[in-house]
Amino acid sequence: MEAVSNNGQTSWYLVQCKPKEGFRAAEHLANQQIHCFHPTHRVRRRRAGQLHWQVESLFPHYLFVRLNADQSVAKVNSTRGVARLVNSLGRPLVVSDAIVASVIKQCQVLNNEAPEPELKAGTVVTITEGCFKHLQAIVQMTRGEDRVVLLLQLLSKEQRLELPIKAVQFA
Repeated sequence: MEAVSNNGQTSWYLVQCKPKEGFRAAEHLANQQIHCFHPTHRVRRRRAGQLHWQVESLFPHYLFVRLNADQSVAKVNSTRGVARLVNSLGRPLVVSDAIVASVIKQCQVLNNEAPEPELKAGTVVTITEGCFKHLQAIVQMTRGEDRVVLLLQLLSKEQRLELPIKAVQFA
């Protein structure tokens, strides 16, 4: 990053947000027609005993804005949720287009990942580890986050088998 004049061209700048206000800052900047990029990714969190997907900031407290010479730095700094534009000696630091493009590409990769389907009772799975490797079984239930109880057809009878979740995959 460098502190330079943008000579009428648009440039990316780094914005520091107030704690836990990155999403609010991005919304209010967009409302002012200021082009903003807020890097986010999806994470799994446990809430009320269940796993849920949640969107979180990739860089907590930071986002990028694209400004031209006509747009006011004071307008950005006074936006709700914004702490300040990151600067050096009072001049906003320009972030290279290549860096921002790389972060955008990485966010697209992170956010386009399909969430792992949850194992539910009745789901057919293939065992991938141990002496029952390559056999198919039916999920009876899960135990916590890392164990699964399976029904396996063995010796003409259904047998219960408990394995780590990582030892099974969807058939």
